[in-house]
Amino acid sequence: MNISKTTILMALLTGLMVAIGGAINGSTGAMIMLVISIGMNFFSYWFSDSMVLKAYDAQEISEADSPQLYGIVKNLAQKADLPMPRVYIIDSDVPNAFATGRNPSHAAVAVTTGIMRALDYNEISGVLGHELAHVKHRDILTGTIAASMAGVISMVASIVQWGAILGTRSEDDNGGILGTLATIILAPLAASLIQMAISRSREYDADKTGGELCGDPRYLASALEKIEYYAQRNTLDHASTSTAHMFIINPLEGSTRMLKNLFSTHPDTDDRIARLQEQARKMRLLN
Repeated sequence: MNISKTTILMALLTGLMVAIGGAINGSTGAMIMLVISIGMNFFSYWFSDSMVLKAYDAQEISEADSPQLYGIVKNLAQKADLPMPRVYIIDSDVPNAFATGRNPSHAAVAVTTGIMRALDYNEISGVLGHELAHVKHRDILTGTIAASMAGVISMVASIVQWGAILGTRSEDDNGGILGTLATIILAPLAASLIQMAISRSREYDADKTGGELCGDPRYLASALEKIEYYAQRNTLDHASTSTAHMFIINPLEGSTRMLKNLFSTHPDTDDRIARLQEQARKMRLLN
C-alpha cells in the first residue's frame, strides 16, 4: 500500500482520538487520548499477533505435519524474498485465512481446515500469496492499529452517549451539546470510514501482489469466489469485528450482507475478482 496514504490515514485516526479527548475534557482529555493512542501502538506492535492466534485457537504446524501446505508457504516466501513465516491451522469448516505479525521476521500465516478441503492446490497458492503480500507490504500492523483505534473511539462515544442519557455530564463540560453530538455520532463514523479506507486499499494491493506470486491471478480469483460463497452462508467461530479485517474474506459476511458495501472493511469480492482477471489478461499479453 502507498506509504504516504497510510501515514495520512493513521495520522487522521490519531488526530480524531485527540479531538475527541479535547471535546470531552479540553487539553487534559486530548493529552489522555494521545497517550492512549501511543500505548495502543506499542501494545499492538508487540502482542497483536499472539492474541489473534490464541483467539482463534490456531495451532502451529511443522513441515512434517502438513508437507503440502508448508511447502506452498515455503515456495511463495522464497519468491517474495521473505523469511519463512510460522504456519498455523485453525480447526473450522469455514474456508478463510489471514496473516499476522509485526514485521516479516515475526510473521505468521493461518488457514482453516475448511480452506484446505474446499480449494485446490493452485487456489491455496493464490490465497497464501495474498497473505504473504500483506507481510511483504508490512501493512498487517497498520490494519491492527487502525482497528484498535476505531474500537476505542467507538467505545468512548458509547460512554459519552450513556453519560448524556443518564445526565452525568454537566452543562459546563467542554464542547457542550455540539461536542457531545459530534463525539457520539460523527466520531465513530469517521473512524470507521478511515479504517475501511486503510483496509480496502490493503486488500487490493495484496490481491495484485498475490496474483503475481502464485503465477496466475486467476488462481486467487477462483479462490475468492469459493471463499465468498461459504462466507455468505456460514460465520467463522470466534469471528469478531475487531479481527474481521485480517481475513482474506470478511468472516462476518453472512451477518452483515445488507450493509457490506458501505461499511465492510473488505472491497466487493466481485470487483476484486474482476481486477484479478484483468491482471491475468495483461500478464498473458506481456508473456
